[in-house]
Amino acid sequence: MISMSLRKTPFALLTFQRRLSFFTHRKKSLVFARTMAGSPSSPTRFDLLVIGGGSGGLAGARRAAELGVSAAVIESLKLGGTCVNVGCVPKKIMWNTAVHAEYIHDHGDYGFHGGNLKFSWRLLKEKRDAYVRRLNDIYQNNLDKAQIQTISGHAVFTSDPEPTVEVNGSKYTAPHILIATGGRPSMPSDEEVPGASLGINSDGFFELEHLPKRSVIVGAGYIAVEMAGILSALGSKASMIIRQDKVLRNFDSLISENCTQELEKAGIELCKNSQVKSIRKTDSGLEVTVVTKAPDEEEKISTIQGVDCLLWAIGREPNTEGLNLDALGLKQDERGHIVVDEFQNTSRKGIYAVGDVCGKALLTPVAIAAGRKLAHRIFEGKKDSKLDYSNIPTVVFSHPPVGTVGLTEEEAGTTYGKENLKTYTTSFTPMYHAMTTRKTQCVMKLVCAGKEEKVVGLHMQGLGCDEMLQGFAVAVKMGATKADFDNTIAIHPTSSEELVTLR
Repeated sequence: MISMSLRKTPFALLTFQRRLSFFTHRKKSLVFARTMAGSPSSPTRFDLLVIGGGSGGLAGARRAAELGVSAAVIESLKLGGTCVNVGCVPKKIMWNTAVHAEYIHDHGDYGFHGGNLKFSWRLLKEKRDAYVRRLNDIYQNNLDKAQIQTISGHAVFTSDPEPTVEVNGSKYTAPHILIATGGRPSMPSDEEVPGASLGINSDGFFELEHLPKRSVIVGAGYIAVEMAGILSALGSKASMIIRQDKVLRNFDSLISENCTQELEKAGIELCKNSQVKSIRKTDSGLEVTVVTKAPDEEEKISTIQGVDCLLWAIGREPNTEGLNLDALGLKQDERGHIVVDEFQNTSRKGIYAVGDVCGKALLTPVAIAAGRKLAHRIFEGKKDSKLDYSNIPTVVFSHPPVGTVGLTEEEAGTTYGKENLKTYTTSFTPMYHAMTTRKTQCVMKLVCAGKEEKVVGLHMQGLGCDEMLQGFAVAVKMGATKADFDNTIAIHPTSSEELVTLR
């Protein structure tokens, strides 16, 4: 035992020395970066400079710091980006609130009577905003613990020979610069739609101090669907203005059709084949003028009176304005998104981009995964480290929620040929509604390809579909076949069992 211990001592000592050397080197690197900050002639230098303190940028910076490099994050607003401040997190709180409102309507059907429940938007907003602030602080603490420098301000690329940004009069540079500035809601100008600025966007939704009595949501995408569902469930009279006759048109047709029906069943007015012509302010609120042109019908003009919340949810655009990307000669697409290859490289060596600013798969977990993969490739030598953008699961927090992964039936037909596809669908009323007057439908579809019937698409909407998707997404990602689903014993009674018993 003694001789074995003696043999191990040199190795243990060597390991300790290596770790000590690693942290000493990192400490020197970080000190070097900070000591140059006051120099007007030379920019402060880091190993990695991240522009944007949202999901993708923070994930990339923290993973790089774990790998022993000096890193800094530049953020002009609050840490956490869209997701934490005006996106996923506060939206999910509002959705949870709306679900509570729906359950309250069902209490009597389950034998609960009495009580005069009142909803306080003000109280909810205070608690929601406090929670977001706590998350902001947690992000800052995580950066501090990782010894990542936080630089507050707006970054602008300069004309220096090597890629350099200026923030509040100070310059910063690095051999590796990651742009992760995200996106922002699109809004029409007053020139495009007179009075458009009288409305708000999804960011403004989280600034509302009171529940609107009469709301109009413009758009048919997932943000519009989610906002309309929340407002309606909480008691606002809601209308949606959509350009065609269905919502979620980029989703599988089963989802698009069912979600449209569920919105109407919930009492939301759908102004189909319509667009906003103008908005004007009146004593009773906003007056929204709508032009409707259904196929083979004459154009009609109508107005919606007394609107106290007009919400534009017509898409998002990249946050590249003011960065002065022309100084780098970065390639951008027609909408301003930064063009990257499969490894997140831009057209300029040493400059990378992840997340919504790239315009592909605008989802928080995608940005996080891409940022981490990039850090491993650059600083750990994993040359093949990149994000696989196929089979990305996503959820729409509609009422009821949508869950989808893989190809739509139309996409699968283009990829594999319609003759090589087989689809399995079901539609049923979830058991929860066996007791309730209020009903929602659950629809599911498996899209299978080839003789082996590989599951290349899974789409569903119904109670609980948001939570059940993650596990099925693993199966789809692993290449599961219909036979694999069939060979899995069902969990009864659940809605999810339908996916392993489809015929």
